[in-house]
Amino acid sequence: MAGSPDRMSFLTAGTPEALRSPPMATREVPPFAIIYAVPEFIRGMSASNQGRGTMNRVALGAAVLALSALGAQAAYAQNMSLTSAEVSDGGAMKDEQVLSAEYGFGCKGGNISPSLSWSGAPSGTKSFAITNYDPDAPTGSGFWHWVVFNIPAGTTSIPKNAGDVKAKLMPEGAIQSRNDISTDGWIGPCPPADGTSHRYIFTVFAVDEEKLQYAKDHNVSAALVGFELHFHTLAKASLVGMYGRPAEKK
Repeated sequence: MAGSPDRMSFLTAGTPEALRSPPMATREVPPFAIIYAVPEFIRGMSASNQGRGTMNRVALGAAVLALSALGAQAAYAQNMSLTSAEVSDGGAMKDEQVLSAEYGFGCKGGNISPSLSWSGAPSGTKSFAITNYDPDAPTGSGFWHWVVFNIPAGTTSIPKNAGDVKAKLMPEGAIQSRNDISTDGWIGPCPPADGTSHRYIFTVFAVDEEKLQYAKDHNVSAALVGFELHFHTLAKASLVGMYGRPAEKK
């Protein structure tokens, strides 16, 4: 069962096309729309302003500047990347990342979060955030496994098991907030035993503010963190781990 695209598609940009949920329109006009619209605008200006050469040259110059800015913005998004030593993009997640037996959902993994490394954040980045989300969870709204924000701007990686808040492996100042079983930090995958694989989407966000304004502490909901990231993300990168459990015999 897929998660709600209205809630999550803006958080999964960068995910491989075959794995991505349908994108939601964002507050920005898509670059390709402007690329096609600008020539039409210039032709319209030319037709309605015959003899006004100066005005047309100004319009053309503005169009070139707009396209240049869009090109720079696209380059930022393309240059940011996310990798993990334990999880390959599109590959199966290992037992050490899976939810442990103590949680009572039927899984017997290690509940250890994977290491993450990223590069290519644009200038102006003031902090980072990390999420892990399962859009296939049978909840009607997906399932948040990990939410971290206010990671200092100089950070380019986090170690394995940083999702354990007691281990204190996150950079100073970073906040790990509530997942969807109402604990702080990492909660490993444990989908229903029905033979289907779920997508676990890791995303790192380059954020334009040092601290989120409305997400004050670890008690904040994943939805509120996501709302603020929607308006303050400069670039992002994702990778997807897969995990499923064999169907139980009846």
